[in-house]
Amino acid sequence: EESSELRDFVEGSEEVGEIMDMAYKLEGVVRNVGKHAGGVVIAPSSLTDFVPLYTENPGGSLVSQFDKDDVERAGLVKFDFLGLRTLTIIDWTVQAINSQRDPAEHVLIDQLPLDDRETFELLRKAETTAVFQLESRGMKDLIRRLLPDGIDDIIALVALFRPGPLQSGAVDDYINRKHEREPVEYAHPSLEPVLKSTYGVVLYQEQVMQIAQVLAGFSLGQADLLRRAMGKKKPEEMARVREEFLEGTAARQVDRKLASDIFDLMEKFAGYAFNKSHSATYAIVSFQTAWLKTHFPAEFMAANLSADMQNIDRVVVLVDEVHSQGLALLPPSVNLSEYRFSVQNEAIVYGLGAVRGVGEGPVEAIVDARRQGAFVDLVDFCARLDGRKVNKRVHEALIASGAMDEFARPGEDVNHTRARLAAELPSALRAAEQASHTMAAGMQDMFGASVAEHGASITVPYVALSTRERLQGEKEALGIYLTGHPIDEYEGELRQFCRKRIVDLRPEKRTQWVAGMVISARVMKSRRGKPMSFLVIDDRSARLEVSLFGEVYEKFGRLVAKDELLIFEGEVQTDEFNGGLSLRAEQVLTMAEARQKFSDGLVMDFSSRPLPDDFSQRLKQILSSHRAAQSGCDVLVLYGVDEARAKICLGNEWRVEASDDLITHLTREFGGCVALRYAG
Repeated sequence: EESSELRDFVEGSEEVGEIMDMAYKLEGVVRNVGKHAGGVVIAPSSLTDFVPLYTENPGGSLVSQFDKDDVERAGLVKFDFLGLRTLTIIDWTVQAINSQRDPAEHVLIDQLPLDDRETFELLRKAETTAVFQLESRGMKDLIRRLLPDGIDDIIALVALFRPGPLQSGAVDDYINRKHEREPVEYAHPSLEPVLKSTYGVVLYQEQVMQIAQVLAGFSLGQADLLRRAMGKKKPEEMARVREEFLEGTAARQVDRKLASDIFDLMEKFAGYAFNKSHSATYAIVSFQTAWLKTHFPAEFMAANLSADMQNIDRVVVLVDEVHSQGLALLPPSVNLSEYRFSVQNEAIVYGLGAVRGVGEGPVEAIVDARRQGAFVDLVDFCARLDGRKVNKRVHEALIASGAMDEFARPGEDVNHTRARLAAELPSALRAAEQASHTMAAGMQDMFGASVAEHGASITVPYVALSTRERLQGEKEALGIYLTGHPIDEYEGELRQFCRKRIVDLRPEKRTQWVAGMVISARVMKSRRGKPMSFLVIDDRSARLEVSLFGEVYEKFGRLVAKDELLIFEGEVQTDEFNGGLSLRAEQVLTMAEARQKFSDGLVMDFSSRPLPDDFSQRLKQILSSHRAAQSGCDVLVLYGVDEARAKICLGNEWRVEASDDLITHLTREFGGCVALRYAG
């Protein structure tokens, strides 16, 4: 009906048409057996007295052959048992806190003061990342509007943040009445005790049941049947319970029209009313996580990172939150780290289990080995670990992640350390293996060399990593940039044409230039069927959503790629949905294009030193592979002889694309005399 291509394909072939006829007959037929993730059926005797059972495979779990509705008709009770990762996070956090405290000062999670002022200050500021149920962007917006000041408000937040209340106006009514912008009104005086806690808004299923009890004298059983009937919206059942309700209200001298209006109101709200006992349980867990984040942020964030350390996208969010809280996050360390993230001296220590390719077995072996003392160098580390448990790939991942940075030699920076360790690894593994064989044979080294002396004697030629190479290795090992950011090396240049970092941006009517690394990108179609893209960029100061619509996407969409540094021109606006900022792009540039647009040229300054030998030939050879005569940068050479100074601009045929590769190549060849010059 909708796809002309499919229709033409089917009608153009008798064989395809026959296959489609079979498909139409199969469509809608039950394909497989589904099982509720947490659903459990409980019976007073053997389940087979009530329902037929099914097993997916021999020895597998038992499943009822009745669906959820037939199970109820058979008279059985269904339970939904939720396994919440948050409960594990709370448990880990409390264990970490109490392990450092006297028993008399232990945190008892079930005895927290539910009116803790500092916790509600954190909530009212919507600093709720990692707080159960309260961390989504939309929920943060709702929190800023509602400004919770008690546990009842948190219970309400859980119930309000759903499509029904958001679309019906119940959210606005609750907020406006709470802040006394609107009067609280009750359809009947007897409803005040029922609806007072929610400012006259019918929010919970229990309130629907209580209204039926108070106004119509329903028993709890009758009230529950009314709630269920309203939820299912079956006309015949609704007609029956309405009449029962009106009869009950008449017996209590409630005006029939008013009672009918109240029933209509109950019916409207019952369609999306939340179970308060469910909401309250969630709210307590929400409060507990908010309390832990407020009073023990390092332990709480370490537990969250541990729970999600295999989910890189989530780790990125949590690491950002750690930094925004001003907490110290130490890189992984073979001498400090546990499998999970831990806390030492109020700093979070990266967990070795979060290093890609390093499983629980190797980490256990590392932790066991260091009980004999800290590892002193690479050879010592290799010698004290079983090569079958900790293989070469694990060593490589640990080096790249920074977990062996403590094996640095005096005066050695991190780029040299990681390059040296990677180069020395094969020799270190051989030395460790030799020492192991010697010890197993009960012999001594002919020259009496100890493992430590073997480590000190290893000298292997290596080339130091560039900062970019080091960070890329870190990203591959950890999934994130931890000890730096690729944008750091461009910071000075970016400030030449992007006057503000993301954190300093404010909405303005004029366009602004903004730079950032692409963290994520999604492409979708507009209502008119045209592609558009929404990006999240990061310049280490903050993140910003950037939108590319219509012709802008068609022109620049090819540039968008994850981890790419891009420069955007557009208008910064306030995001109506979350109160943050967003940018609607009008132009997108790569770093090379931005250099060409904004710089005066690529400058090689030899004004204070002599030109190298064969300078012209060497320069020509390098520039030849980077020429961009039509759109490139001018190349300027500054040099001097005695008191004379000269400035030479190479011709247009030698204009170049000012790429990172070119600048790196020139710098390696001629030293630190290469730079881009910007006006002003």
